[in-house]
Amino acid sequence: MLVPAEASVATYLAAIDRLAPLVAAEREHFDHDRRLPDAVFNALAEAGLFRLYLPRSLGGPEFSPFDFMTIVEAASALDGSVGWIVGNGGGMSRIGGYLSAEVARSWFADPLAFVVSATGAVGTATEVEGGYRVSGRWPFGSGAHHATRFMGLASVKTAAGQNGPPLCCYFDRSEVRVHDTWFVSGLRGTGSCDFEVRDSFVPFSHTHALVDLQPTERGIPYRLPGLSAFAWTISVVPLGIARGALAAFIELAGRKARLGSSGTMRDSETVQDMVGRAEVALRSARALLAEAMAELIAAIDAGGGRLIEARVFLRTACANAAENAARVVDMIAAHAGTAAIFETGTLERSVRDVHAAIKHVAMNPSCYALGGRVSLGLDPGTWRF
Repeated sequence: MLVPAEASVATYLAAIDRLAPLVAAEREHFDHDRRLPDAVFNALAEAGLFRLYLPRSLGGPEFSPFDFMTIVEAASALDGSVGWIVGNGGGMSRIGGYLSAEVARSWFADPLAFVVSATGAVGTATEVEGGYRVSGRWPFGSGAHHATRFMGLASVKTAAGQNGPPLCCYFDRSEVRVHDTWFVSGLRGTGSCDFEVRDSFVPFSHTHALVDLQPTERGIPYRLPGLSAFAWTISVVPLGIARGALAAFIELAGRKARLGSSGTMRDSETVQDMVGRAEVALRSARALLAEAMAELIAAIDAGGGRLIEARVFLRTACANAAENAARVVDMIAAHAGTAAIFETGTLERSVRDVHAAIKHVAMNPSCYALGGRVSLGLDPGTWRF
């Protein structure tokens, strides 16, 4: 059964803790099958982890972005692929605040509802009576094998023959072909395959704007700029991966013998220094990310230049969080020695997963140049922020 919508963050965190034995038992299938096993996916759905942003009016918990971050971090500390799928699936439940209540209620009536989204490409849409005919192929459809709906960006030709602003188009699973392209090093359990539609009819009611959203709900998750909301849902994952790696290292340091000494690794001042630095790096990166989200929320009503600067600030904070998370995981792996090279261990998997995660455009180093442009008084140069 689904976690009750009125449940607290603590209830969801407890549900994640209870999933740990199942994840451990099924983890060998993550890499081999390059997707989450059905048992793990279904357990995440039953725990309500794909409904974190679903409006209260539709029976969801409607968590704040900060509560969302806490829950996704915990899932990512358990396993990077699990956290990535929770971030994506839970994040996309915010469409309950973009679409009509009738459409959203029908889609989320399925207890296993999971909406895959991809913004890494733009398809084409031709307006017809009642909607659009859409064609396109989109990469990085995380969770594609378990999706009930897919969202791909499409551009509608204007009367002048120009490409209009990107439109979010939602496809039923029956309309979509999934291409098995997910042969990667890290986050292998996410099944982030390409997906494609050809001349699929999409009703107007199954679309909404990406940039100039007109939400149907008043809550903060639905008033966030679309691209900022996308970035937030996954940029918290590396912090969770690093937090899980640090916890695993601390456990290891308390039992592994210190080379050339009768003590354990944790008795080493070098190890103590590293753990202290790792803790500060994670906490400071998280604090900056939270500060950026707080400013974005405050800037929504102000609009104008303040909102642009806040959107850019969030993206640079996402990049900073990713860099710090990867740095922490690499430091931990270096100090763990051979314990970090075995595939059965948390640390080896954390290294692969965090470096795969930080390649995402939402948090890659190009975000710093975007921030620099705005600080220097220049135009951002792109709408993708």
